[in-house]
Amino acid sequence: MASPMSQYPRISDLSSDAVEVVLEHTPLNARWWPKLLSWESRLLWLLSGSSIVVSIFNFMLSFVTLMFTGHLGAIELAGASIANVGIQGFAYGVMLGMASAVQTVCGQAYGAKKYAAMGIVCQRAIILQVGAAILLTFLYWYSGAALKAMRQSDSIAERGQLFARGLIPQIFAFAISCPMQRFLQAQNIVNPLAYMSVGVFLLHVLLSWLVVFVLHYGLLGAALTLSFSWWLLVIANGLYIVFSPSCKETWTGLSISAFKGIWPYFKLTIASAVMLCLEIWYSQGLVLISGLISNPTIALDSISICMNYLNWDLQFMLGLSAAASVRVGNELGASHPRVAKLSVIVANITSIVISIVFTAVVLIFKVDLSKAFTSDSKVIKAVSNLTPLLAISVFLNGIQPILSGVAIGSGWQGLVASVNLATYYVVGLPIACVLGFKTSLGVEGIWCGMVIGVLLQTVTLVILTARTNWNTEVEKAAERLKKSANEDTLNLVEGL
Repeated sequence: MASPMSQYPRISDLSSDAVEVVLEHTPLNARWWPKLLSWESRLLWLLSGSSIVVSIFNFMLSFVTLMFTGHLGAIELAGASIANVGIQGFAYGVMLGMASAVQTVCGQAYGAKKYAAMGIVCQRAIILQVGAAILLTFLYWYSGAALKAMRQSDSIAERGQLFARGLIPQIFAFAISCPMQRFLQAQNIVNPLAYMSVGVFLLHVLLSWLVVFVLHYGLLGAALTLSFSWWLLVIANGLYIVFSPSCKETWTGLSISAFKGIWPYFKLTIASAVMLCLEIWYSQGLVLISGLISNPTIALDSISICMNYLNWDLQFMLGLSAAASVRVGNELGASHPRVAKLSVIVANITSIVISIVFTAVVLIFKVDLSKAFTSDSKVIKAVSNLTPLLAISVFLNGIQPILSGVAIGSGWQGLVASVNLATYYVVGLPIACVLGFKTSLGVEGIWCGMVIGVLLQTVTLVILTARTNWNTEVEKAAERLKKSANEDTLNLVEGL
């Protein structure tokens, strides 16, 4: 009997439909398995390469702004940094979490070829996130009181509030840009996003230099420049969606249908926001808690250096996670359970290999990592002591975000939010506080407790993913889409 793939002489000729047939009929030890893995890996990297660029360069907008504020003075840098972690980080978690619902629904709709529905979902997401941005505006405006509640000094809190108020326009840009980016990613449109992100970043560097060094507009000027750059991203994304032929089927213009069936979608949005917020705030809490121990200067300096490297690693993995989410969502929507499972396997193998490399770099260059930021021997020693924990965190970063991406693509946000709450805040955080404040470990104890929480969450997600019945997941995806007789008014997420 001829092989199911005998009619495909080259791996590049394969379609998802053909691969689904092959996976159903080909034994595990068949000679086609290396080709299947290669096929999926190629698709994953076509998505993840540009997604990684988008994630890193969007992150670098804030990173560059903090670099410029550092030249304004130590207090200005401290105020901007704590506002970036405590205020902007909070809002970033909300917006990124809410937008992950777009990845779930649009990814599955695209796989099912329900193209007209995707534009409605994007508009619906923007409406909800603009509403959230209005509420978050109060936090930004009165951020000084919030920072003082975090036991920051009056001078740092005042400058943090000034910086946060300059970022109010940015939160509305977040609210619009995040859904639009995920709308495009769900269609495998990633290269244009990468070009836009790099272009806006280069312009942002120039504008920041002009505002801080030439015009001397200070901390507020730096913050408003960051907000302006994010609005440039919004404009670029919006123009592409409206005028690009690539979106002619998925974007059919503004529609009143975006307001219909908004409650079921809102429930998925809330679950998505809780899931990602619990993850993002957990790592940020490490920095905030470290500032409460005795003699916090060395602790904060060392933990900030380590977190800087961890954030760079996380941005890389978030790009890979976004690609994994799109791949899984597309294949579930297309009723390809075996291809979806293959996508999960390849994404995790890829991320683990990358993480092993990154972990080795951290362990080999542990002293040089700190010297890039400081010449203080005490800080260098403190960073070296934290390096083993940093290496463990880097390795876990190669697994946990990918599994979260799979969860987003599959629509498991509510379940994963419960897992995050239990492992991070019921187990990890209390252990971190006990080890940090009741033992002599200090900041090492805090980080050790946080790592325990991440490890438990990762193990739980591995078990959930391994036990998943992908045929059932396809049925769930179809259930979300079966009400799409009229795609302009469909309610994609009812029953989630």
